[in-house]
Amino acid sequence: MKSLFSEIPELKEIVRIEKITAGWSLDEKYYIELANGDKFVLRLTPADKLERKQKEYEIVALFNQLDFQMSRVVANGLVRDKSYMLYTWVEGRDFREVISSLPEEEQFSHGVQAGKILKAMHTLPVKDKHIPKTNKIPKKIRQLRLYEESTSRMDNDESVIAFVKENLNLFWSEPPVYSHGDFHTGNLLYTPEGTIGVIDFQRSGCGDRYEDFYKIQMFDVPLSIPFSIGYLKGYFNGDPHELFWRINAVYVAHASLYSVIWAQPFGEGDVLDMKERALRNFEDYNSFREIIPKWYRVHSGKWKI
Repeated sequence: MKSLFSEIPELKEIVRIEKITAGWSLDEKYYIELANGDKFVLRLTPADKLERKQKEYEIVALFNQLDFQMSRVVANGLVRDKSYMLYTWVEGRDFREVISSLPEEEQFSHGVQAGKILKAMHTLPVKDKHIPKTNKIPKKIRQLRLYEESTSRMDNDESVIAFVKENLNLFWSEPPVYSHGDFHTGNLLYTPEGTIGVIDFQRSGCGDRYEDFYKIQMFDVPLSIPFSIGYLKGYFNGDPHELFWRINAVYVAHASLYSVIWAQPFGEGDVLDMKERALRNFEDYNSFREIIPKWYRVHSGKWKI
């Protein structure tokens, strides 16, 4: 394997290679350290993904112009039968392991920082060549159908399914932006300087700004309500507007259902985890009779920016 990596021009005099197994990505991931001290993350995918990876490279290079700590693209290309993407390594601890130990005021302030980072990403001018020719609504419909036809349905899901179907037209209703695609605590690091570092851009793209938010509910709320409130208030410079809440609720409802199907290749443990998250979402949104989740309605007044 080391000889394969050495064929990548930027990786000379490799002194350390470690496979990275964390996360749900199907990419092969490796930590690589060179004799000169440079550190990288190498992601490998099948060669037929090269065009998709080239687009990822171009979009992340735009993000890299912004002023916050993040993985930075170094190179991409083909090596033997693999498409590769080389990123700089960001020092830090998994933010999920840190956040609950911080004072609530600090959790909130990190959430504000995260929201401002995402806002900066969404504000970059979009190049015409990156704008999708079609939106994702047909894909979302197919995903919902897979859930409806599966043997993994949850009890009392009828009203949630109906809510998604009635509001699908709200997806992609605004001009496209550059999006991280997976922006939540699982892809943030707590850096030695006590700030946030952003990693894992493999789902980055150009699309609906509001699709970047539903994972707050899926992954961040169980860890830190102050962070989640700060994230939203940092992005919107205050309370989000009603249209956001409605669109976000549809994304959360759809993800609550489809994530059960998405998790199946990863094993029964992940399926059960997603079902638990979905049921918590049903409760927070009163089976989506409410569009603002209970945790925000009850706690947001405590936190100001």
